Amino acid sequence: MTSTDVTKEAVDSGPSGYAAARLRLLTEGARSGPPRRTALAELTDDWLSGLFDAAAAGLRGASLVAVGGYGRGELSPRSDLDLLLLHDGSDDKAVAALADRLWYPVWDLGLALDHSVRTPAEARKTAGDDLKVQLGLLDARHLAGDLGLTAGLRTAVLADWRNQAPRRLPELQELCADRAERQGELQYLLEPDLKEARGGLRDATALRAVAASWLADAPREGLADARRRLLDVRDALHLATGRATDRLALQEQDQVAAELGLLDADVLLRQVYEAARVISYASDVTWREVGRVLRSRSVRPRLRAMLGGGKPVAERTPLAEGVVEQDGEVVLARTARPERDPVLPLRAAAAAAQAGLPLSLHAVRRLAATARPLPTPWPAEAREQLVTLLGSGRPTVQVWEALEAEGLITRLLPDWERVRCRPQRNAVHIWTVDRHLIETAVRAAEFARRVHRPDLLLVAALLHDIGKGWPGDHSVAGETIARDVAARIGFDRADVAVLATLVRHHLLLVETATRRDLDDPATVRSVAEAVGTPSTLELLHALTEADALATGPAAWSSWRGSLVADLVKRVSAVLAGDVPADPEAAAPTAEHERLALEAFRTGGPVLALRAQTEPPAEREAAGGPEPLGVELLIAVPDQPGVLPAAAGVLALHRLTVRTAELRALPLPDGVEGSVLLLQWRVAAEYGSLPQAARLRADLVRALDGSLDVAARLAERDAAYPRRRGVVAPPPRVTVASAASRLATVIEVRAQDAPGLLFRIGRALEGAGVRVRSAHVSTLGSNAVDAFYVTGPEGAPLPGEEAAAVTGELEETLRP
Repeated sequence: MTSTDVTKEAVDSGPSGYAAARLRLLTEGARSGPPRRTALAELTDDWLSGLFDAAAAGLRGASLVAVGGYGRGELSPRSDLDLLLLHDGSDDKAVAALADRLWYPVWDLGLALDHSVRTPAEARKTAGDDLKVQLGLLDARHLAGDLGLTAGLRTAVLADWRNQAPRRLPELQELCADRAERQGELQYLLEPDLKEARGGLRDATALRAVAASWLADAPREGLADARRRLLDVRDALHLATGRATDRLALQEQDQVAAELGLLDADVLLRQVYEAARVISYASDVTWREVGRVLRSRSVRPRLRAMLGGGKPVAERTPLAEGVVEQDGEVVLARTARPERDPVLPLRAAAAAAQAGLPLSLHAVRRLAATARPLPTPWPAEAREQLVTLLGSGRPTVQVWEALEAEGLITRLLPDWERVRCRPQRNAVHIWTVDRHLIETAVRAAEFARRVHRPDLLLVAALLHDIGKGWPGDHSVAGETIARDVAARIGFDRADVAVLATLVRHHLLLVETATRRDLDDPATVRSVAEAVGTPSTLELLHALTEADALATGPAAWSSWRGSLVADLVKRVSAVLAGDVPADPEAAAPTAEHERLALEAFRTGGPVLALRAQTEPPAEREAAGGPEPLGVELLIAVPDQPGVLPAAAGVLALHRLTVRTAELRALPLPDGVEGSVLLLQWRVAAEYGSLPQAARLRADLVRALDGSLDVAARLAERDAAYPRRRGVVAPPPRVTVASAASRLATVIEVRAQDAPGLLFRIGRALEGAGVRVRSAHVSTLGSNAVDAFYVTGPEGAPLPGEEAAAVTGELEETLRP
């Protein structure tokens, strides 16, 4: 059946025929994208025109107008029908009856309808008061009735828009900025709103409105394709969910990808991000141009008066060889010759970033079209300009995005293509891989004065995750890529080796500090062997902090910073020739002995709470010392079940455990038995810390069995908020071989939940192993914990026994 046959059937059969034809159109798999949207709009046009003609017999001075998305012919499967019943005001009663006969059939089919009934004067007045109404009327399209009435309104609305553009465009820009603040940037969101987020369909519509004002125009290249891609995704989303939604939720992305014939959800997100990036960049360029035009209009009369009516000459300020600033943008000098100067793109970018100014669209496009490729290896000036660009701080971002929009970045660094617009399916990360790399460079620029080789730090920041575009461990792949890139851009052999080490081990410090026992000599020695030299350690420390700060708020804290700083201090000592002390030889402190004796004398647990803060000198820039958490010491006569009982009580009191160490303290000579000393570092999830007396009372009850910790935690777990439709990956428990000569290190990766540490402690207790220490780290919704365990005699577990324990623990943690 042809499109004409479908339309004729719909019109002949009334609402039921339209519904059947609409359903058939939406279920035709071979017909998607713009053809289906056009066919759906035509089908709906003909049905509504038929309704109007039947209901308006004999009525003059009225017309039916499609506005907004329907006016543009962009009907997705669950789109609203935006309709305006326009009339000349001669017969209000007849128009009201006509409206009823139009709207009710639409509602009867369950279609969403955004409708209004107005005269042309009323429509213009409402548009003048409401910017969103005016934007919708800019896309007004005649459906039925008095064509002259519709044409007159269109002409008047466009004239109003152009006359009022100097006042209304800043209002539209502010509307877009407010929406971006609320909804975020589409090109970085894991669950983006295709319409409302920055770079989405709303912004694409705003660019059409700017063009209609004749005041400025958006860069056209790629814009239509980007808009089409987002509309295609929204169509597939509507069909997959059966709902009128614009939010691309995680649980629906695979189905939407399949609907579009894409490999998986990552490919889908990458295409969405690429489209959003085109629209965002076009928006930035367009709004700069609007601002420039409006400024020139306000200044021009005064300049003309001063210059006697002559045309004002734009002032050009030199910034670098071949690069000047003009009218708030960085442009190429008139004498610049990109075809003879291969360093010019980097020089212009560095000059723009240093000046805090955007690169003009014309300059970037000319560079992309005419600049020669750099030789291999790069000349020293090119490498220096790259480092200058990366070290310019926040302005680096907009300059880098301008270069990337025109393909200059992948021309300079071909390996960049694999990480461009690549999503990171980790709630801790707030950026795509490529933007995260630039954000890391921005953060690293803040540390340039605390390292001896800031150039190596900045380039390592740019490359540390470059391996994420390749299979396998991204640190291993990144090391190989970093060696190649560093040699290509002109670093010598020694610097290439340092950059490769930084990329290979960029996660080493934070993972070791938060998941390993720093008192174990093997821990510190292994880091020292991997890093090699004090200068590399200095760079790695700065890179670690920059990387974490650029990841997101959940990736760095004063607590993590203090652990990393402690590790760096210990590794520095080893690299200087010191030998780390054996933890077994460390004598208990006076406070530890006092608590142990009191626990022995009373026969029950004894608690001590002590707040810890960062030294003021280290937090001077942030306005003073910052809390690092609270040290909780628990001494209790040695008995079964101490670890799970203590962990469970802390969970019931909503205390987050960051580290835990367990030691058996011997009693004075002649006294049999021992006392367990548990050293915890804890922080309240919210509110204030509980009193030590309450903790002790609950711990006593947990140890004697009168407090059912498991049942209480199960109640909390049942009430724990979970996202519907999101299935957590299964837990993973492994043995970190060679991590310690004193104990077996078991790593647990699982979905974070109340009482997770209690469940782990109970499982390890049931397996008959002793826990020397626990190192707890939570990244977003993922818990990554390490437990140093031994057999009853205090020795590491044999291989088979360790494997059995990990298997039992993994099975215990499965939902």
